[in-house]
Amino acid sequence: MKKLFFVLAAGMMAATVNAQNTAITSNKFGDNWYVGINGGISTTLTKQHPDGGFFKAIAPTAGLRVGKNLTTVFGLALDGDVHFKSNEKWASASKTFIEDLNLDLMGTFNLSNLFAGYKGEPRNFEVIGLGGFGWTHQFGSYASRVNGIESRVALDFAFNLGAEKAWQVYVEPSLTYGLHAWAEGQDLQVPFKYNINNAFFSLKAGVNYKFGNSNGSHNFVKAQLRDQAEIDGLNAKINELRADNDAKSGQLSAKDQQIADLQKKLADCEARPVQIVENVKKETVLQPIVIFRQGKSTIDPAQYASVEMVAKYMRNHPEAKVLVRGYASPEGDAELNQRLSVARAEAVQTALINRYKIAADRITTEGLGATDKLSEEIDFNRVAMFVDTTK
Repeated sequence: MKKLFFVLAAGMMAATVNAQNTAITSNKFGDNWYVGINGGISTTLTKQHPDGGFFKAIAPTAGLRVGKNLTTVFGLALDGDVHFKSNEKWASASKTFIEDLNLDLMGTFNLSNLFAGYKGEPRNFEVIGLGGFGWTHQFGSYASRVNGIESRVALDFAFNLGAEKAWQVYVEPSLTYGLHAWAEGQDLQVPFKYNINNAFFSLKAGVNYKFGNSNGSHNFVKAQLRDQAEIDGLNAKINELRADNDAKSGQLSAKDQQIADLQKKLADCEARPVQIVENVKKETVLQPIVIFRQGKSTIDPAQYASVEMVAKYMRNHPEAKVLVRGYASPEGDAELNQRLSVARAEAVQTALINRYKIAADRITTEGLGATDKLSEEIDFNRVAMFVDTTK
């Protein structure tokens, strides 16, 4: 008994040390659970009946296992096993084909990870130790039903299979010791002790399925840690960026002050009284005008007298330049009136160039669209006027 407690304590201490040396992602309550089935044979270690013996007492067994890996080394498993009738005559008192039922809570110790460390995923082959205590019930023994407390130790030779290693197939030899038993309806008591005469050996094969975890895999995932040199380098870079940020903050503060000064100067300028300086250039408008019919841009014969007067002025003053402004009366579409005013000015320009031989570079035109400001008479607003632009 003391040896078993010592083995369990040593295993837990080793698991703790190993967990400190292996950084893994967080293990939530719902992570690293598995379920499995197994089956095999079991037999007593010694001859417990004159007709019995190691080979004569062989009986088939089957079981169900539910477990959780708490660390890469240590875990817990709950095993339920049934043993069917053997050839020993004393077991024939059971009225069912099941001879006894065992329910064990065991600690699991991944010896491969304990001694070789965890590499980030399970190995293809692992050795796992198991040990714990449980309850047993014999359905028939000398015409009596017997309950008891047992202790079990086992060793799993496990193979992890599949692309994500979610499946585990194992072969498991084990020893189960009956520690204390009491018969229903009889004054039969068996004291706590490890006795080979009250033990049986099992050899089973089983398969476990490991459920998916919150880390996206079916197993523990090793955390990506950084060494101290890399951490120091990152801290130095952070300090460098902080210093650069502080310098830029100072520059921004200076810029903010400069902006504030400029805004104040602008406000002072806006508050000053506005001085308006008039510099209006007076135009020299020549007296002759050309009057057009409504909607027309052709020059009537009677209007050529005005064009000829301007041509004579320009021949007498070779340096003179003239701007011809065309207008339209306000009735009608504004866009049409604008085109009409341009066409009237260009018609006068063409007459000066072609008919009176005035150089084209001395004449410019401008269409000012509809107006009613030239005269109260609407007809006198359909005109072309001459402005002397000589500087």
